[in-house]
Amino acid sequence: MIFYVNVNKMANTATLKDIARLAHVSHMTVSRVINGKPGVKAATKKRILRLVKELDYQPNLVARSLVVKRSKNLGMIITTIRNPFYLELAQGIEDTARSCEYNVILCCTNYDLSLEGEHIRELKRRGVDGIILTSAQIKDGHVAALAHEGFPLVLVNRRVLDPDLSEKVDYIGIDNVKGGEMALEHLLRMGHRRIGIIRGSLESSVTMERMEGARRALARYGLSMEDDLVFGGDYLKGTGYEAAKKFISLSHPPSAIFSLNDYMALGVYDALMEHGVRVPEDMALVGFNDIEFASLNMVGLSTISQKKYTLGSMAVRRLMERIEGATAGMEWILEPELIIRRSCGYLISGCGDQRHQAEGEGR
Repeated sequence: MIFYVNVNKMANTATLKDIARLAHVSHMTVSRVINGKPGVKAATKKRILRLVKELDYQPNLVARSLVVKRSKNLGMIITTIRNPFYLELAQGIEDTARSCEYNVILCCTNYDLSLEGEHIRELKRRGVDGIILTSAQIKDGHVAALAHEGFPLVLVNRRVLDPDLSEKVDYIGIDNVKGGEMALEHLLRMGHRRIGIIRGSLESSVTMERMEGARRALARYGLSMEDDLVFGGDYLKGTGYEAAKKFISLSHPPSAIFSLNDYMALGVYDALMEHGVRVPEDMALVGFNDIEFASLNMVGLSTISQKKYTLGSMAVRRLMERIEGATAGMEWILEPELIIRRSCGYLISGCGDQRHQAEGEGR
């Protein structure tokens, strides 16, 4: 008996078994061809691929995920999309995930640890193959639970400061201690002795590490961190604005400000301009992260640079290894770089002892 099939009517509805029947092969043979596996004769492969094209065959991703136990989805949890740092990091994650044929589901915690837990539960319910988490707090029970479970997880930028988890969690980030030290050292070498510092949340390892670097630099100059020169922030622009207003209202204001991230530094700019304080003539300013806005001519923010796109790309590639069964407990620390622009005052100060830095690191 001969069956006549209207190919046009099957378009967009064809299954793997339909192609197998038309090609007079088993469905396993079709599967091998579609998945690029060897062992199929050239003529048979050509016939199958022709049918795949004519029928506009689309694989059933749900069915495939059940077979290979992969959803081809990753979770990405960040603190907030308002911070430009995460936009550049997310681009590296998205581009690399797409090159690995993975989709990314983005979640924001808004600095709420309970919301982080909700996102993790929802991502697991959706069957993601792994999670890239940038919102970890120093003591984060959600990270600990995932680690003990053996769920594929990579921490980026922020880490959990728990020695019991060091061999169970992967971490990718920058040397924040060195970065904080470089920022303060730069201002100290320029002659500043009263330096205002705008920190982030004390629940963040980033804050603890950058503040430790700043303390080390101050100690080398026989100085300590003064309480009235430290403002507790949240890494958002509004914090920088409020901090700058506080500093300039002091009876003895600082001559420079170190903001632990660039986004808060943008808020500093707004407040200083509003009060007629010139940057850098009246007050020097250094940030951290080197977000895209920092390099704009109207901003010209001196900052500590970290390769955000690279961090995201590395996180995906490491997560792929974890999904494939690699053992956890790896750590990658990238080197920070001092980027000298207009805001720190170096370029108009003629500080000869740092001319090599300006030429080699400035933009």
